[in-house]
Amino acid sequence: MAGEVLSVVGGERVAEAVRRTPSTNPAQLSDVVGTVGSAGPEVFVRAAEAARSAQAAWAATPAPQRGQVISNVGRLMTLNKERLAALVTREIGKPLGEALGEVQEIIDTCDFFLGEGRRLYGQTVPSEMPDKQLFTFRRPVGTVAVITAGNFPVAVPSWYIVPALLCGNTVVWKPAEYSAVVSDAFYEIFAHSGVPAGVFNVVYADGPDTFSGLEQALAAGLINKVGFTGSSAVGTRIGELCGRHLQTPCLELGGKNPMVITEDAELDLAVEGALFSGFGTAGQRCTSLGTAIVHRSVYDEFLDRFGQATADAAMGDPTQDVLFGPLLDEKFAAGFEKSLGWITAHHQVIGRTGRVTAYNPRAGFVGDPAAGLFYHPTIVAGVRADDELFLNETFGPVVGVTPYSTLDEAIALGNKSGYGLSSSIYTTDPNKAFRFAQGISAGMVSVNNSTSGAEAHLPFGGNGKSGNGSRQSGVWVLDQFTRWQSMNWDYSGKLQKAQMDTETVEADLTFQLP
Repeated sequence: MAGEVLSVVGGERVAEAVRRTPSTNPAQLSDVVGTVGSAGPEVFVRAAEAARSAQAAWAATPAPQRGQVISNVGRLMTLNKERLAALVTREIGKPLGEALGEVQEIIDTCDFFLGEGRRLYGQTVPSEMPDKQLFTFRRPVGTVAVITAGNFPVAVPSWYIVPALLCGNTVVWKPAEYSAVVSDAFYEIFAHSGVPAGVFNVVYADGPDTFSGLEQALAAGLINKVGFTGSSAVGTRIGELCGRHLQTPCLELGGKNPMVITEDAELDLAVEGALFSGFGTAGQRCTSLGTAIVHRSVYDEFLDRFGQATADAAMGDPTQDVLFGPLLDEKFAAGFEKSLGWITAHHQVIGRTGRVTAYNPRAGFVGDPAAGLFYHPTIVAGVRADDELFLNETFGPVVGVTPYSTLDEAIALGNKSGYGLSSSIYTTDPNKAFRFAQGISAGMVSVNNSTSGAEAHLPFGGNGKSGNGSRQSGVWVLDQFTRWQSMNWDYSGKLQKAQMDTETVEADLTFQLP
């Protein structure tokens, strides 16, 4: 057991807490990973004050030196990769292979951004006046509030925190309470990498107290940018709150991600992609497969192969070689059971539904299903475009399947839910691939690959109910954590007025060749 996890403000642990709750292993509910001391709104405000106080000095630190701190983070993440991954597996039930990949994504992000400390490029721009120069600079936005979910407890926070710090901002981070022990380990690595006290603060709090603290901090002018990963419903509220203060948050929200399987697709490859994106992480990714949209000519064959692959997949104890383990927490189990209630009489269910128990067993289950929050992977065929199961994010191991006849119909179905995060098409026809990419509303498109999977140097983000068009990762995220400043420097010794004192080149624009 990790002991008690407490918020960190200005480099100091905050002893007071409004409540103390255990964080348990969802694969072994009797295993208490640690106790979380949750703070009230006032602690969030104090963290924002500490971050605000530390920001000027951190911004004055030369960007290459800030890049060296990010390099240190990457080195310590590499050194602690197995330990941190094992803690991810223990606290949220993610299979160890995926957990190792998640830590590797932090390392990749650090590798990318350490160089940006020497490349935070502005531009020189020619002036229309003589003896005058124009420049642009990237400046840090100031103090950033980062609020993240626990399904990717270390990789996703790094998408915000690494570039935010690199750009000269200070951070107040509110991670999920059910992954607080992992979050604390993540913080400690940054603290030992040379990040000064007050530059990176952590607050453990529930949703209402976080919202209240954020509201107060914004009203006091302490927060200049908000980054949020979580549900579309909460993202809407945060967007409204930021709008009151003329701020644009970085919102990475839910998804109902379509996978189109064309008549010319390689079905074995498509099944492999559907299995991983539908049931990896127990379907608890924002990029998890929502609905497989399958051409009628291969619909039955795909269902047969997908059903068999799902039945054969190993699930259970996440410390073993399994495709997926438990749901993250009791609240997600309750939410997923509500989603299963959307299955109706016109649906064809392939496989079992509900929690894996002695009375509802799964063949080949790895470990003891009674120990944790394990749910059957479920395929629901015959899903219609007006079904709740088609339109809403489920956040659990269930995949809908529906047929289509034309590619335009498939694209319309893929856009129907109003989400726009990730999408996929399996085809051997380049024409179909490009038509799909042009027509689909998703911010990310995969061709002959799953809906899940991100690389640290490619923009990540969605549209519609999946986000507000902001992007994370790669150079694109720099626009979230810097503001452009333009400067004009006139050394002519006189006032030169743009658009009024400019000289023009005379020309005879009536000239014609004989």
